[in-house]
Amino acid sequence: MKVLLTQTIERTGIVGEVLEVSDGFARNFLLPKGLAIQPTAGNIQRLESAKKEYEAKLVKIREDREKLLAALQGVEVSLIRNANEEGHLFGSVSRRDIAEELQKLGHMVDAEDVKLDEPIRRIDTFTVSVALALDLRTDIKVWVMPEKKEGEQAAAAQGHHEAGASEDAAASEEAQADEQDA
Repeated sequence: MKVLLTQTIERTGIVGEVLEVSDGFARNFLLPKGLAIQPTAGNIQRLESAKKEYEAKLVKIREDREKLLAALQGVEVSLIRNANEEGHLFGSVSRRDIAEELQKLGHMVDAEDVKLDEPIRRIDTFTVSVALALDLRTDIKVWVMPEKKEGEQAAAAQGHHEAGASEDAAASEEAQADEQDA
């Protein structure tokens, strides 16, 4: 059955387009919801301006995505996650996590644009594909790093302040560490 789309329907067609669809799809979905009408000459002419507006909007979206793709060239993202000693994450890094980090950097990327076969579950460096359209793809580098433990953060902070501390303070810390190990 031929129908004239009154709205753009993803994976089906754009507004003002005349399509050949199955009778059931037309009668049960498109026509009752007002997404399509009969393709008469008057209806086609009436929706021609809406089609032109939508096509102009698509051109603008395409230009914006091309600019975003150029801005994403060479971008690297760092994510800090809690992990065990072997480097396995407690949890995972998902497409949404990567997209949110890119958004923090000023790149308006949706989670659907980030292509991951499965969530990242270990500490490492990964090359992740970002697809803004079928022919607009780039790779970014994602660094998944371990979260520092409380003791490591305190030791790092103290290390900066203890440069001028006496030998006695360093010796007492060593003694405390030896007691904890025993």
